[in-house]
Amino acid sequence: MKLKKLLHSSGNALLLATVSLGSVALSQAQNLDGRWAATLTQGSIVIPFRLDIATKNGRVVGTLHNGEDVETTTSASVGNGAVSLAFEHYLTTISANVKDGELDGKVTVTSRSPINITPGAYQATASDRVSAFHAKRYVAAAPINAANVPNIDGQWEIPHESPKGEKAWRLIVKQKGAEIETTVLRVDGDTGALTGSWQDGSFVASHFDGSRPGLVHLTPQADGSLLVKLKAEPRDETFAAWRPAVARAKGLPEPANYLTHTSVRNPDEVFTWRFRDVNGKVLSNEDPKFKGKVVLAIVTGTWCPNCHDEAQYLAKLYEEYHKKGVEIVALDFEEADQLDSRTRVNAFIKQYKIPYTYVLAGTPDEMWDKVPQVVNLNTWPATLFIGKDGRVKATYSGFASAAAGVYNDDLKKTFTSTINRLLASSDGQRTALPAVAGEVVARR
Repeated sequence: MKLKKLLHSSGNALLLATVSLGSVALSQAQNLDGRWAATLTQGSIVIPFRLDIATKNGRVVGTLHNGEDVETTTSASVGNGAVSLAFEHYLTTISANVKDGELDGKVTVTSRSPINITPGAYQATASDRVSAFHAKRYVAAAPINAANVPNIDGQWEIPHESPKGEKAWRLIVKQKGAEIETTVLRVDGDTGALTGSWQDGSFVASHFDGSRPGLVHLTPQADGSLLVKLKAEPRDETFAAWRPAVARAKGLPEPANYLTHTSVRNPDEVFTWRFRDVNGKVLSNEDPKFKGKVVLAIVTGTWCPNCHDEAQYLAKLYEEYHKKGVEIVALDFEEADQLDSRTRVNAFIKQYKIPYTYVLAGTPDEMWDKVPQVVNLNTWPATLFIGKDGRVKATYSGFASAAAGVYNDDLKKTFTSTINRLLASSDGQRTALPAVAGEVVARR
């Protein structure tokens, strides 16, 4: 939970930049188009990230980079010596002024209290956290001679006991010369893609995509391990990482299996639910839209960064499989104020062009009461694969994004293979799910 809290910044950072746009046309001095080297400062920790600004047909667009993925503004403006970049699907505020060709301002994060995995432990209070923001024009750094740069490319494991019952996490590194992209993959998802390079004896990588600000130092050790130092307020965290083969030889535990972490109390029981959708219409598993279909039920929340990652994938999956008889329903758990205003939920659905059903199931602390048939439900998101007979045939905990490399590939194969098997199988037929992390799991 500590790592999630650090790199997810309580799992709920939201970025908006608010400034009015004057009626006058932008002058050459106010043209902010291009790439910017930006920083977000939390206490004594400075987290660099990439920001792009572009004006197309009079419309300003801001882009934050997350490895292969990007987050773009829901609205943006430049004028009167100020810049505004609004990411309403993450629901927070940043404002900056232009001074001597650079940007100075603040990131105001409106966030909920951390989600605890113990029923009833969630606190619904929200508060603003203000971080300093600065950006200057990007200038490419001098190439680093990679001749003496150590190779840390590939997979590592971090022994760690989390409150979710995990015994280890995965650390994934993609290295090209002196440059790296890295992420930590837990059972509920990854930290996003932190990018950086070799600096003074360590690889230093950072990230901000409107959520999940993070900074990591990876230092190779003489014993073949990696010293993993995560820097974020209010404290630093240090871990050791080992190659998987070395971890097994040492008798260290393996990371959790995404197919078995979450289960159902009775696989012969129909999965039932009844909630209002975002338009106020009451829907349930008995609705003709879902009855007799293969259904993916997603326990989710728009405050959850990994849920943003999954939603974008699910939107594409739905377009491919809906006509074949597949439905998707998001069982959405939001803070009380968001259940009333739906500001972030509506922006989320619009930004990602979500074509499937969103129902408002309650607040996060109500999840265990509202979804009582699921056992060890403590990841955001959690995906339930439901057969034509209405029974849960398989589960998948968390979501590994593109930053997780092969695990994202395995996830997509698992999702599509499971859907295809359920579409082809008769009700109640046992289905062997495809291997994930070297295991095959049989589920009803």
